[in-house]
Amino acid sequence: MAALNGKPGQRCSVAEWESSNRLMSNTAAQSRLASQRIRQEGRALRDETANKTQWDKSDSSRRLSERIQEVSNWKGRLESCAQDVDQEIKVLTKEAEQALSATVVPLEVSTECLTIRERRRGRELLIDPVEAELRKEVEVIGRAQRSLQQRIKKAFQRLGQQPLQCGKNTLTLPHPFESLNVTKHDWLPRNFCCRSTTPQQWEQFSRYNVSRAEKEMLASLQLREDIILTIAQVQNELQAQYISTNFALRKQAHHLQQAYDGLLWQQKTTKEEIAELERDICGLEEDLRAKEAPLKLVHTRLENRTMRPGVDLCQDQVQCGLLDEAKQLDGTVTSLKQKLSQAQHSLQILKQHEACMEEDLSCKSDALSLEQQSLETRKHLANVSRDQLASGTVTSLTKSTRDGELQP
Repeated sequence: MAALNGKPGQRCSVAEWESSNRLMSNTAAQSRLASQRIRQEGRALRDETANKTQWDKSDSSRRLSERIQEVSNWKGRLESCAQDVDQEIKVLTKEAEQALSATVVPLEVSTECLTIRERRRGRELLIDPVEAELRKEVEVIGRAQRSLQQRIKKAFQRLGQQPLQCGKNTLTLPHPFESLNVTKHDWLPRNFCCRSTTPQQWEQFSRYNVSRAEKEMLASLQLREDIILTIAQVQNELQAQYISTNFALRKQAHHLQQAYDGLLWQQKTTKEEIAELERDICGLEEDLRAKEAPLKLVHTRLENRTMRPGVDLCQDQVQCGLLDEAKQLDGTVTSLKQKLSQAQHSLQILKQHEACMEEDLSCKSDALSLEQQSLETRKHLANVSRDQLASGTVTSLTKSTRDGELQP
């Protein structure tokens, strides 16, 4: 079975589903009516032949009566063998088909989980161990289905190889007078002597048919044991893969929850840092505005002192102090502007990263929700008894063992 690579396929409508159900019910009803008609005709035929045989037996001699009794014994034995083989084939195919149908729900659940996890976004859409285990689970189920289908195919081939047609034909041959027409006592086959066999040949032929039926019965028992072994192997593989997939899914969900909680804390601290940085930027801007007045004042004083006349225009201590003050204020303003620019750049980076974290948190939240949805979906497997594959096997094995007693 090919691994699922994309979205689920086209689904049928409710009307198609209801039409399919009606068709299935009508077909089943018609099959039952046909089966009932055939059974009634068969019973009527059996009653007719029994009455005819009884009439012939009443007109026969003691030797013919003994012969008829011997023929009846062989006929019953052949019928018993044919019924046993038919029953064994029915049990054989039923067990394999039941095991095959028990794999449908696990396959649907695994496929649904893969489809659910395809809805992850961003960097959360990754090839993780969970996806590997789910795809492996699909492969295991597909391999199990192919193995069971091969067993079912062999069972039908075994059914086609049964010597039942020969046995059924033989059931009408042993009685040497069953083919006579009771309304025409004067009629006898013209070539009876040419077509007749000895009682020893007839008995040898009958024993040969019974022996073939017994061999086919044993072959069917061996084939069913192989099916039982296949079912056990399928059950073990599915159980092991079920545990492995669930463990990987729970582990991934735990890691995803940890990453989500860690990123949530990082977002909280980043928001706090952004708030602190915005307050500091406001403080820097206030300090810059506060330095405008002193800077204007010192420049005004320097400008006014340049208007001093004559020798009074000298580099006195006041002039030197004003120059130092102007220089210091210019440096302070420059430093504040640089720091403000750095703070604004850092704030922009923090806000961009905070937006990325918000998006990543949204992706992780969706992914975590999808993981939980996958876990909920896989709970359907817990509702399907994992002993279902083997529940019908033990009962059928006991019954078939009883059916295998071919002695009349």
